[in-house]
Amino acid sequence: MRVWDKHRQARQIRGRHLRLLVLSLTTLIAISLLSRLPAWSLLELRSFDYLSTVDDPRPPPGGPVIVAIDEPSLADINAQWPWPRGLHAELISQLRAAGARVIGLDIIMAEPSNPDNDAAITRAVGPDVVLAGDETLIETPQASQLIRATPLPQLTDAGAVTGIASIDLSGDGIFRRIPGYDDGFATMLAKASGVAPEALPAGRLIQSFGPARSYPTVSYYQALDPKNLLPPDYFKDRVVLVGLSLQNAPEIDKGGVDAFATPYTVHTGKLVSGVEIQATIYDNIRRGLSIAEAGLPTVAACILISVLLAAATVWRSTGWLTVVNSATALLAFAAVSAAGIRLAHVFVSPLGPTVAYISVVFGQAAFDFAEERRNKRQITRAFAQYISPDLVKRLSSDPTQLKLGGERRTLSVLFSDVRGFTTIAETLKDDPEQLTGLINRLLTPLSDVVMDHGGTIDKYMGDCIMAFWNAPLDDPDHALHAVRASLAMQAAISRLNGQLEREAAALGRKPHVLKMGVGINTGECIVGNMGSTRRFDYSCLGDSVNLASRLEGASKNYGVALLLGEETARLVADAYIIVELDRIIVKGRTVPSPIFTVVHKADAKALAAHQAFIDAKYAGTLAPSDVIFEKLAGDIPELAAYYAIVQDALVGDGGE
Repeated sequence: MRVWDKHRQARQIRGRHLRLLVLSLTTLIAISLLSRLPAWSLLELRSFDYLSTVDDPRPPPGGPVIVAIDEPSLADINAQWPWPRGLHAELISQLRAAGARVIGLDIIMAEPSNPDNDAAITRAVGPDVVLAGDETLIETPQASQLIRATPLPQLTDAGAVTGIASIDLSGDGIFRRIPGYDDGFATMLAKASGVAPEALPAGRLIQSFGPARSYPTVSYYQALDPKNLLPPDYFKDRVVLVGLSLQNAPEIDKGGVDAFATPYTVHTGKLVSGVEIQATIYDNIRRGLSIAEAGLPTVAACILISVLLAAATVWRSTGWLTVVNSATALLAFAAVSAAGIRLAHVFVSPLGPTVAYISVVFGQAAFDFAEERRNKRQITRAFAQYISPDLVKRLSSDPTQLKLGGERRTLSVLFSDVRGFTTIAETLKDDPEQLTGLINRLLTPLSDVVMDHGGTIDKYMGDCIMAFWNAPLDDPDHALHAVRASLAMQAAISRLNGQLEREAAALGRKPHVLKMGVGINTGECIVGNMGSTRRFDYSCLGDSVNLASRLEGASKNYGVALLLGEETARLVADAYIIVELDRIIVKGRTVPSPIFTVVHKADAKALAAHQAFIDAKYAGTLAPSDVIFEKLAGDIPELAAYYAIVQDALVGDGGE
């Protein structure tokens, strides 16, 4: 049976590993299909938003200074926007005088305005001034039209540099990528400031530097008078960007003028001004901080590693440790991705590995949970009729306590049989319903007693019950519980006899009086699933089982309701008054086995006299006429029938 159990466990393990393999392959296929969906790409970009800003990076030192066209400036200048270009010319002159290296105006000047103002701005600009242009793609059912708005020709003729300030937004409306213009606004700023920008592929992810107003920012009106309103040398040798920047960053749901959502918006809910976005692009180009997205081979390798790691996590089993390992793995995926952004400027999305890991781990956990539920149901069905509900609950909650397939254990085995039941069955042969009802009324309370005392019912044999203790669950006091159950069974029989007597009296007939004999023996047995591969029972067998059966059959020959084997008597001697009755030779044994019973009342003097009686019995020195028979019958009335049987046996042997 133990070999059979090993084969069964091996089949279960192979089946589990096969399910895990199928689950892993299914996960790989599913993720490869999901990754083609636009929503998947947006989720990956959203993970980039969090990971690229989790350590709250700030603008690099020596970066641009923002001159904001903000609320205080609108109030101080007290002019309707757009302001006269002559005012911008004055600003350029003040910034240049303050030592600004490059001045970028994120303001479109594509249309003529007041001639005097246009002349003033033309005189002010030069190669150190970058003016914003715009490019718009207009889609119609008939055609696609690209419109580029650039500064007035007279401004570029005066030396001003043009930079396209248009930006591209992702599908969810968030700015994340460097615009794909060779003459982008930030690129032209870098060239004008003497920085040779790295040629970057279009679409590289941008590193954001804080929420709105993270760059050093002064109001437009302050920059018009830097000597009096700003610290000395505030603009000296700095790149200065001028553009709309509201002092209170607008919220994303309210929108804003020249303001956009960035990766930091996921934390703040605020938009960032276009001029700050241009400063961010400039720093990404100047410092080489833009981030490349990992290619398909790298992403596929990471997902495969994640699947293998998940399979290794749940290879043997799933449990609370699986949750801890899973949390650790998911944090590791995020940490590795964040480290790639910071250290290698490469973004490997953790979404694919995370979904793959969760799918495999929790998919297998679901399989294991279903298997555990199925095993619990099997255990409940298999043992509900044989052991108490409490023991069934313990087994189903912790199946490791159950070792099926055959094992060697020390058990206390009980056999009970109703004496004279064959005669009762004979009298009721014409009334099978009454006979069946009587058997059910008999076995139900006796079975309840066994299960209430932690026993396992092995089988029913007509009116006989076979039960044992210490399997399938450990029971250190198995002998004591078996003896207690036997005494409770005698009490249950007495109550049933009382009911039968009252029922018979009401019907005016003779009652059926039930008497029961019980044999209990403790010893080593083989216990487990016994039977064929198609049908088996949880049972036990062995020499100790045979002796228990013999004790039950012999109990009527000794005038007692209970006979105990030697080991059982030894184990319960501290709880009950145990007396020895005889030594018997069981079939298959050559050494006599002492047998015992339990008495409820007997003083030490009576017990000593009984032991002397047993010694004389073994020595063959007893005579039928000895007064000890009468004396012991009076001192221990529970054994009166036993003493009478022994005395009659001596008479039958020819003793005096």
